[in-house]
Amino acid sequence: MNYTLIAQAAESASKSSVVPPPQTLPTDAQVSAFLYTFGASIVIAFLLYILLFYILRSFFRRTEKDTALFMLGILQIPAIAIFILASLKISLTQLGSGGILNLISRVLTGFLILALTYSVNLLFTEAVVYYLKDYARKTEAVWDDVLIPLLQNFIPVITYLIGISLFFSTIGVDLTGIGLAVGSITVVLGLAVKDILSDFFSGLVLLVDTPFRFGDVISMPDGSVAIIKHIGIRVTKLYLINEHCEVYTPNTTLGGQNIVNLSRPTTHYAYTIKVSVRVDADAVVATNILQQIILGHPDTLGNLDEKIKHLDSFAALREAEEDKLSKKEAGRLRLLVEKDVNSQLQKVEQEFEDLVREIKKLEKGGLNSEELKTIQKNYLEILNIVGLVIITERKGKRLRSHLEEQEQTEKKTLIGLIRQWYQAWLKDPDLVIEDQHLLPDEWEQKIEIMKIKLNKLFQKISNPGVDETRLDDYSLKFVEWLHDSFKESNTAWKEPQVQLTDIQGATMQFSVRFYVDNIQLEHWRRGNRVQNEVRREMVRRLRQAYIYTLG
Repeated sequence: MNYTLIAQAAESASKSSVVPPPQTLPTDAQVSAFLYTFGASIVIAFLLYILLFYILRSFFRRTEKDTALFMLGILQIPAIAIFILASLKISLTQLGSGGILNLISRVLTGFLILALTYSVNLLFTEAVVYYLKDYARKTEAVWDDVLIPLLQNFIPVITYLIGISLFFSTIGVDLTGIGLAVGSITVVLGLAVKDILSDFFSGLVLLVDTPFRFGDVISMPDGSVAIIKHIGIRVTKLYLINEHCEVYTPNTTLGGQNIVNLSRPTTHYAYTIKVSVRVDADAVVATNILQQIILGHPDTLGNLDEKIKHLDSFAALREAEEDKLSKKEAGRLRLLVEKDVNSQLQKVEQEFEDLVREIKKLEKGGLNSEELKTIQKNYLEILNIVGLVIITERKGKRLRSHLEEQEQTEKKTLIGLIRQWYQAWLKDPDLVIEDQHLLPDEWEQKIEIMKIKLNKLFQKISNPGVDETRLDDYSLKFVEWLHDSFKESNTAWKEPQVQLTDIQGATMQFSVRFYVDNIQLEHWRRGNRVQNEVRREMVRRLRQAYIYTLG
């Protein structure tokens, strides 16, 4: 027993007396190899830099899209740091390993991770988010308009957290204890901020349901009218029009309310005015006067020919000032162009109806090549009316075709007329500065979406594949979108409605219902102004006819 204890003590003493070998300095050969490798790495990095940011840049400048060029510009500065750190990391292996060299190697790796993290974050925030927003403007979906700002805030934070964690792990810092502490703190904070988390997940529900988009006009439960300005992580920022102030509503509260969106399905909004007329007046005459008043205002909906006819009889509209047209001149100009737009839309709808009939007749038993050519020819006529042409390009060994907008010609096209229409609309003297951007943005987005939808339909008609019996359904779906989300070619059901609602003593009560063309204009006060001008004109005209009375 004693011998065993003595042997164990001796073995322990021998282990404790072992001294690590002293760190040796790099030899001259190793230093030379380090300098040679570093110099070669720098030369290679320099050549790569020239290739990426000068030669490739010159090549990408010849292409139509600037995506790659934009990304190269963003990464130009971070690439220098990455190249230098990578060169040092590769060259350091020539000095051997152990001790301070391993520490330096880990530190270089850590800083390389940070540089890459910064590059990825920069690429996302400056390039990816930019193109996502550009894509969102070309789609009808609402969720992407809301989701992209959230991604813009969250992804950089997550990226930096991952990058910093990898940095500390690389240089040898043990994050196990920190992770446990963070986990414990997270549990405690989760209990403390459950209301905030509830607001956060309510915000996600709003993303999924998408009851509104930025700029939409909604009616609050208390009757006030607000504009959606921003959906945040916890609260939604609203702008109250009448009070001219911002209100921050928790997402949980907003998600639990009945939201009345005044901007959907269109920005047309109906107003009703009650007016009293003498009981001995001719009800038919009074009805005609009230209808003419509504039709005479350029900012209400109705038969365009009737509106142009009665425009001059509407008094008290804004007169010409300095370089601005009068309200009547601007209104007449806009209405005349809108007539051409509606006429072109009706042509498109009629051509699609003919196309659908042709497809239904030919699709029985499938489409052969001749039948498909007939359908393609008819579709090409529709594209000419819209203002699109087929462009065929060679991609490698294959020919690819797509639709592009026609160059400016004297021929009237739907796209060209839409642009003329909103340009004429911009001459309205009642518009404010924001409207000079709002109208073009709104209609250019609609034009872009229309081009995308027609392009997709073109690809289906060119190569129907298994969808050859569903081409008529795709065509009808486009016409439905055109009518519901682009522009109505006929708004007969939105004509002014004048109804005799009651007779009390010496008065007849009339109810006048009419639509205003776009309630988002004039800082969301266009409807109020039109309503006020219509009411004043009613008083004037009914007094002229000696039939107005106080109700």
